[in-house]
Amino acid sequence: MSPQPVAPPTRASGLRPPLPSARGPLSEEMIQVLSSGGWTCRWAPADADPLGEDVQLALYIAYELHYRGFAGVEPAKEWDLEVLARRRTLEALFRDALRAAVGRPGSADALEVEIEALLQPPSDSGPSAHLLRNPDLERLREVVVHRSLYHLKEADPQAWVLPRLEGAAKTLIAAVEFDEYGGGRADRSHAELYAAMMRCLDLDDSYGAYLDVVPAPMIAIVNFMSMCGLHRELRGALLGQLAVVELTSPLTSRRMVDVARAHGCGAEVEAFYAEHVVADVVHERTMRDALAAAVDTEPALAADIVFGMRAAQMLDSRLDAHLLTRWGAGRSSLLGTG
Repeated sequence: MSPQPVAPPTRASGLRPPLPSARGPLSEEMIQVLSSGGWTCRWAPADADPLGEDVQLALYIAYELHYRGFAGVEPAKEWDLEVLARRRTLEALFRDALRAAVGRPGSADALEVEIEALLQPPSDSGPSAHLLRNPDLERLREVVVHRSLYHLKEADPQAWVLPRLEGAAKTLIAAVEFDEYGGGRADRSHAELYAAMMRCLDLDDSYGAYLDVVPAPMIAIVNFMSMCGLHRELRGALLGQLAVVELTSPLTSRRMVDVARAHGCGAEVEAFYAEHVVADVVHERTMRDALAAAVDTEPALAADIVFGMRAAQMLDSRLDAHLLTRWGAGRSSLLGTG
């Protein structure tokens, strides 16, 4: 069965997207309290899948209040005590599931092993390799839709870590973030380059426009960044997550440049990935220095950094598996599109 092509949805007004459709009782109640102000049902989050659609969407909605929020939702809801209490319950489920999956290694030696592993070439069996071997513009557009949940706010979750660091680690991470935001040029920010790529692929570049069709595996990737960014105790995990992005990006992005060329997408599509090839080669060294500085200042952070690395890679692998499984069955990887 051929998947239906990704169609641009109605453009969201302004900078604030509409609330999404619910995917179960947890997300339904979160949406209800933000739109009408009342909690009407009993939660049973312990019975829910921590990595499933309902939990991940409910958590994403709660986190999004700390970014741009939603159309029609009062900004004060960001600090609504009931929302925060339920977010905390969902976070505990999510964090426990991640800890169970990847453990909590406790040595600086483990950190060095993880860093070296990240510098290896990307898998020849992942989605980017699949797209290179089997050019299919709709599949590429699907990947861009998935990743839009993060790349249209690229670097924002990691910016929260800056006030939680000190000394050289703070300075080095700030240097990485400065480049992510375009080095002083708004048109060169990575979020804007991604939006330009989406427009070139005839996709809606509105912030959050595709939330209703992006499934839990991608939402969980963004939620992990947000959770680590919003909790000081997880600052090491956020450094680990950022290290995964920066250390693996040059080789992965180089392959995606080849994918864009194989699909005949043009310069604007290539530009986003080409920027990461150049910038992240520099960031690789900067990140390694930042991690060393952070651990030198706070040796206990090493274990949390490794946890962040392993959790980020596990979540990325789940998304890869979702994409390849759906494509292998001749189906779209997006919700409600075939």
